Amino acid sequence: MNPNTNRTVRIIGVPLDLGASRRGTDMGPSALRIAGLGNALRRMGYTVAREEDIPAPAMETGTPEDLKARFKPQILEVCTKLAARVVAILEEGDFPVVLGGDHSIAMGTFAGTASHFRNKGQSVGLIWIDAHGDMNVPGSSPSGNIHGMPLAHLLGRGDEELKNIQGFSPKVKPENVALIGIRDIDAVERKNIKESGIHAFTMRDIDELGMAAVARRALEIVNDGTAGFHLSFDVDGCDPTVIPGSGTLVPGGISFREAHLLMEYCADNGNLLSLEVVELNPFLDEGNISAERAMGLLLSAMGKSIL
Repeated sequence: MNPNTNRTVRIIGVPLDLGASRRGTDMGPSALRIAGLGNALRRMGYTVAREEDIPAPAMETGTPEDLKARFKPQILEVCTKLAARVVAILEEGDFPVVLGGDHSIAMGTFAGTASHFRNKGQSVGLIWIDAHGDMNVPGSSPSGNIHGMPLAHLLGRGDEELKNIQGFSPKVKPENVALIGIRDIDAVERKNIKESGIHAFTMRDIDELGMAAVARRALEIVNDGTAGFHLSFDVDGCDPTVIPGSGTLVPGGISFREAHLLMEYCADNGNLLSLEVVELNPFLDEGNISAERAMGLLLSAMGKSIL
């Protein structure tokens, strides 16, 4: 049994879509709630506290003043509040499950987890499932969309304020990062990934090695000298035939069973400290099937098994 079943789960919705070009990821938390996430966790034996949200402004209410980092002040405010909430949840001994929102929220979620364990003299590993590298910085990004930058900022690159949420940087050692499922990388981003020292598992690696081998290696990486790991799951890491409801789809992604296997390995490992699901866009979905499948994958990470 996953040891986390003894902990109260705190579900936090972060309805933010300012980091992306396409509207709609702000409704991702609602889609997962409609799919029945809270009750599904209760059926697994978890105590689930009253759900909460970190408020986020709508795109139409603000102006992207800096086109190199669009909506940075608003995103920074949301991520700062999210980080503080994650710290408080972990201090209470509870388990944070964060529902996005675009991937820029990871700067807040992981900052909170890393800060909590930093105060204990420990570091945290990071599994990052994504079709994209998210390793751009302001000035290198073709779009200026911050959802393509969060991993770079967690590694201590880029904007001073974004990388220093919770007052320290970097948030994670590159040797404790496993980036899984990438297949759509900008030219500058490719250079950033290679120079960063993180461990990147492309779709070719998954094809050649198999997901079981990739998952085992990733878990060795993120647990090496750490208190455990955070799981950041961008739904576009999966193939579009699995999860069509996302605004940044790239063919040739992780299959449904491969994704379940990776999540099951994360649960079996027992060192999962916090997790988030991001980039779910119900307006681009087919009857909420993406939310239902993303929920199924999340439940596997939380310990649900076939037998």
